[in-house]
Amino acid sequence: MKELTVDATVENIPVATDFVNEQLEAFHCPMKAQMQIAIAIDELFGNIAHYAYNPEVGAVTVRVEVTKEPLAVVITFIDQGKPYDPLARENPDVTLSVEDRDIGGLGIYMVKKSMDDISYEYRGGQNILTIKKNMSEETKKM
Repeated sequence: MKELTVDATVENIPVATDFVNEQLEAFHCPMKAQMQIAIAIDELFGNIAHYAYNPEVGAVTVRVEVTKEPLAVVITFIDQGKPYDPLARENPDVTLSVEDRDIGGLGIYMVKKSMDDISYEYRGGQNILTIKKNMSEETKKM
């Protein structure tokens, strides 16, 4: 398990993404999964940066773990900002036109659809959001 703790600012999204990518490269993560994870980091870290401490700035820890059985990457975002469960929000109605759709919620919806598991809990004064992405069969052969 590796951890990175940085200020929750939009300027640190690339720092968090690079940190996670370093871990993924060691396990020959398929490019498609790596891109999906990068989008998820952008969305989740961005939400923390914009809302968790607003208008202040606080820390966020990004934890990366790789499990062997099954081969998967588990990324956890931990902050001490305002309690907020993004999974509690109703999914947007993607059948509606852009003009008819409510603003917001599409990013977390995309994360839910692209990750194999996502969970949230508020414990000990911390928001803890975890995503999991299973690696493809080809990766297991490498």
